[in-house]
Amino acid sequence: MKAFFVTIPHAGETVPPEATWLQNRTEPVLMRDVDRYVDQLYQPILDQLKIPQIVARCHRYVIDLNRKPEEYDQDSVAGAHFPSGTHPKGLHWSITTHGEKLITKPMSLELHELFVKNHYSPFHEKVQKIAKGFSVPHLYHLDLHSMPSQGTAMHNDPGEKRADVVISDFHGKSARKDFVEGVIESYKLAGFSVSYNWPYFGGGITQMYGRPEQGHHTIQVELNRALYMDEQTKHKAPHFSEIPKAGKPTETDTSHDKRHRP
Repeated sequence: MKAFFVTIPHAGETVPPEATWLQNRTEPVLMRDVDRYVDQLYQPILDQLKIPQIVARCHRYVIDLNRKPEEYDQDSVAGAHFPSGTHPKGLHWSITTHGEKLITKPMSLELHELFVKNHYSPFHEKVQKIAKGFSVPHLYHLDLHSMPSQGTAMHNDPGEKRADVVISDFHGKSARKDFVEGVIESYKLAGFSVSYNWPYFGGGITQMYGRPEQGHHTIQVELNRALYMDEQTKHKAPHFSEIPKAGKPTETDTSHDKRHRP
């Protein structure tokens, strides 16, 4: 276990006062793409096994820690290198996955740099510090997320009902095969249906840190939000506290389309 750690980059709900475009948003919109409660779901087992963890507190619409640092466009940052429409859900989200406009006027380059300095860089410095702190040949890393139960028009699978869990390793490039197989089997044993590399393949963290040839194995895990929350109100389901203890709750509707990729 000492050669294992997790990151949770999208559970943060804090909106800095400088992000004025997000002030006074309704809760369903503001929480639309946040991995709300994911840190709470995994916390009991992480604490029990004393697994190192890095949990983001800043809202992903402000700065998305699961993106590469250059992924922002002129819709979000004035004078950005990439043209309008290139990265609408990049380092700074200008639109939600439901099409709601977030940024109406691009932020200044100075504000962008402030968010990078205060939130993006510290998170990734912690990841690098943990990785360097292990004196072992192989380091295993889970990047934990949540996902809508059904793809939207802005996803790879519009209208498709999703598995309980999606495991991604950037098309087999970010982790050794036996680690991936072990993670998939663990979720299956807990009663969850699992899809592999569909509709998610792995984000910036998976791509940046998954280096099997260097001994760093990173897997992205997406948990279906319908299992533990009301997707409309963004509030916890009544059985929320039972999930970390017993895996998939039997009272949850499990009639997912079984045509998911293996």
